[in-house]
Amino acid sequence: MTARWQAEAIWQSVEPLLPGFSVEILPETDSTNTELMRRARAGRLEPVLLLAEHQTAGRGRLGRQWQSGVGGAAGAMVPALTFSVGLVLSPADWSGLSLAVGTSIAHSLHPDVRLKWPNDVWWRDRKLAGILIETASFGELRYAVIGVGVNVTDPKSGDFSVPAAWLGEVISGITAQAALGLLAAPLVRTVKAFEATGFGPFKDRFNRCDALAGVAVTLSDGMTGTAQGVDECGALLVHTAQGLRRVTSSEVSVRPLRPPDYENI
Repeated sequence: MTARWQAEAIWQSVEPLLPGFSVEILPETDSTNTELMRRARAGRLEPVLLLAEHQTAGRGRLGRQWQSGVGGAAGAMVPALTFSVGLVLSPADWSGLSLAVGTSIAHSLHPDVRLKWPNDVWWRDRKLAGILIETASFGELRYAVIGVGVNVTDPKSGDFSVPAAWLGEVISGITAQAALGLLAAPLVRTVKAFEATGFGPFKDRFNRCDALAGVAVTLSDGMTGTAQGVDECGALLVHTAQGLRRVTSSEVSVRPLRPPDYENI
């Protein structure tokens, strides 16, 4: 099973950056993020990429569920690539980590993939992938789990307010296994670079992919304005009637008032 997921090739490309790194493929688990946090609480803090061919209780931001898989009976699950990377991290500032991860995913897939602040990957005006980052402290160490979920084929079922995008629209004929090969090593390199430098060097990369740039948005507290990119800490900048507002991911969710005009990007 691990051979078809290119586990050996991924391990060879990542292990020099993360001594002790391993790649593990599970047929099924509740959530790769949850499983890695369970292991961390049991004292297992080694760096690992954990992939599940089927998640029974996958989670997104704000507690949303994402049931997924890349195998099983047709129509039995939402076909998606779901994996998590767990490792000990010690950046000086954690702000903007999910945005840096997003830039890695976007650049690994296609120049026209966009990022919707704070943690969604978009193809045109529809969600293609999501990112969920969780951390926990164990003594002086802080363990980070970086979860990624990518729709690989058309997710015909699911609770979507807007139809989702899928990777086959972006890269014709791509498989979940090939997608993991594209994403894994660049993601780890990005996370290690973030640990060393913080979000600052990623700001311009994010802004070049920003799906909300110049778009009228409404914040979850009801305030409206125009999104104007992010600052060096990854805060969203929104021009409102009351002036420029810095929005952090812990404060609000953001919904565009209209889809971005991709014809003019």
